[in-house]
Amino acid sequence: MMRDLTRQHPDRILWRFALPLFASVVFQQMYNIADSMIAGRFAGEDALAAVGASYPITVIFMAFAVGTNLGASVVVSRLFGARELKRMKTAVSTAFIACMVMSLVLTFLGWLFCGPMMKLVHTPENILEEGILYLKIYVYGLGFLFFYNVATGIFTALGDSRTPLYFLIGSSVGNIVLDYVFVALCGMGVGGVAWATFIAQGISAILALGTLGRRLFRIKTEGRARLFDMGLLKQIEAIAVPSIMQQSVLSIGNMFVQDIVNQYGSAVIAGYSGAVKLNTFAINSFMSLGSCLSSYTAQNIGAGKKERIPAGFRAGVKLALIGALPFTFLYTFCGRQMMGLFLDGESSVAIRSGVLFLRIVGPLYFMIAIKLMTDGIIRGFGAMAYFVAATVPDLILRIIMAHILSPVFGSLGIWMAWPFGWAAAAGLTVLFYRNILSQHKINGAGLTASASDRRQKQ
Repeated sequence: MMRDLTRQHPDRILWRFALPLFASVVFQQMYNIADSMIAGRFAGEDALAAVGASYPITVIFMAFAVGTNLGASVVVSRLFGARELKRMKTAVSTAFIACMVMSLVLTFLGWLFCGPMMKLVHTPENILEEGILYLKIYVYGLGFLFFYNVATGIFTALGDSRTPLYFLIGSSVGNIVLDYVFVALCGMGVGGVAWATFIAQGISAILALGTLGRRLFRIKTEGRARLFDMGLLKQIEAIAVPSIMQQSVLSIGNMFVQDIVNQYGSAVIAGYSGAVKLNTFAINSFMSLGSCLSSYTAQNIGAGKKERIPAGFRAGVKLALIGALPFTFLYTFCGRQMMGLFLDGESSVAIRSGVLFLRIVGPLYFMIAIKLMTDGIIRGFGAMAYFVAATVPDLILRIIMAHILSPVFGSLGIWMAWPFGWAAAAGLTVLFYRNILSQHKINGAGLTASASDRRQKQ
């Protein structure tokens, strides 16, 4: 199931590698949407608003898990590309030890401060108690969240995008079934939504760890790999910490945006919650393709084949733009039907708010798709200062424009702030990508198909 990403032409190898990972995100987002859909349909508009109000805070915890995933996957990719298999095994165990410690610390802090964090974003009183309940149950499962994310990142680093897909299919189906049982049949409300996610995620994490352990055990090395290596931990941290900072900055920015949204009442919060889940579906799909480019870049750097990277970038952008088309069409022209997944016809204010958000961001997905593909290349190079620097303007512009436009246009002004941040971030990442190619003396034209094929035959 492991795939060498340093041989075939990117137009072939990346498409085969990326499609299962893209499908994984589809299933992952299906059960995220199912959480909100079942909450809104069976527990009411306030339940959907409570889950949505806690979402920007849960994304902060997710930032730590995803950042650790990226750090581990880049380092493992490089070692795998260089065929340093013994050190690769040590990097894997080092990553898991680090994420175990981090998840324990964050679980304690999250449980302690979930109430103050919900009050910090001015969550309305009618949904505050349920929002805190959801958040507390969520932090109980942070260990599962961390282990699962790191395991899937390592599978991807080894060129295996199918195994994470199988786990996500099982997890998604299980989560949806549990959501229905706990909320629709047992009437557990927001708590049922949270416990369904906890159980499904826990089972997936355990299965992923067991499968990865068996896979690594079959890789033969001279002598026994060390369990922990401080040098490799520093390499992982060099990628993980800036990634965590970048995503945490975005998450904090989203908390500021949520604070503005919360001023418009639970109906607008509910509409925003549903629309953001749909938007996250699209964004995470592009991010998964960016992760493919990170693994592709890191493996080729480890193998000393940097000249293959521009061709990989072009293949990734083509794939991302094709993937953006259905999201753009559905969200721009079928927004009301999409919001109908979460809310019935009586929630007219909530539905209208969500539809307006989707109509603003939907046509601009080509922009954020290119930005996230470029992020993948930058992470693979380990140029994390560039990676973080491209995020700050997005955050600042989005918050500033939301404050400027919302007094004039109401909640619509908040949604209108998104394009300003996306445009600045996309422009900066493309500029940084070109600088990296120049620094490494890589021809931007990249590798032709015939040159790649000749190299593979040799």
